[in-house]
Amino acid sequence: MEITNPLIQVFAERHTSSEDELIKEVSDFTLQQHKEAIMLSGHLQGKLLEMISCMIQPRRILEIGTFTGYSALCLAKGLSDDGQLHTIELREPDADRARAYFERSVFASRIISHIGNALDIIPTLEETWDLVFIDADKPAYIDYFNLVFPRVRENGFILADNIFFHGQVLQKNVSGKSAKGIKAFNDFIRERNDIEKVVLTIRDGLYLLRKL
Repeated sequence: MEITNPLIQVFAERHTSSEDELIKEVSDFTLQQHKEAIMLSGHLQGKLLEMISCMIQPRRILEIGTFTGYSALCLAKGLSDDGQLHTIELREPDADRARAYFERSVFASRIISHIGNALDIIPTLEETWDLVFIDADKPAYIDYFNLVFPRVRENGFILADNIFFHGQVLQKNVSGKSAKGIKAFNDFIRERNDIEKVVLTIRDGLYLLRKL
């Protein structure tokens, strides 16, 4: 399903600030050479992540799902002077590719890359999170949320990507484990009264959550 009118998408990207040189390189490589390039956050969402991070100026960011490093580099731009970003990727080739980009960025010493299952790694990170970005295995979204939520500070933020899952959650009968996982997560978030929530209709849907 086509979520956004292509003409609107072109207009939005044309009127949005350009990607910097390194982020553009990550995008070009991913789109041209990665078989799962659809997972890339992309120009418009990447700039939104950057803007949100710059507004919050987080001291600690957690990203669940590094992919090729695009979104981490966008989020890192808002870090406070003593800030750090922890990012977790299950697949070693993607993590290695992302690390190579991180090492070339001005945030090289402040982006900490972890390889492995986020469900195992998150409990080992004894941090208080100002901003969390969830963009990994869709059936595990609720598990990720439950792991990080106790360590998100009051008025801290969680972003969850792909909450439309290519429009499949809009269908009457949702099939496939990823679509079902996202639908379950959306229903789970909708019923909670300990967070403020807003759905951003950008790209494949982005949930913006604030801990009360």
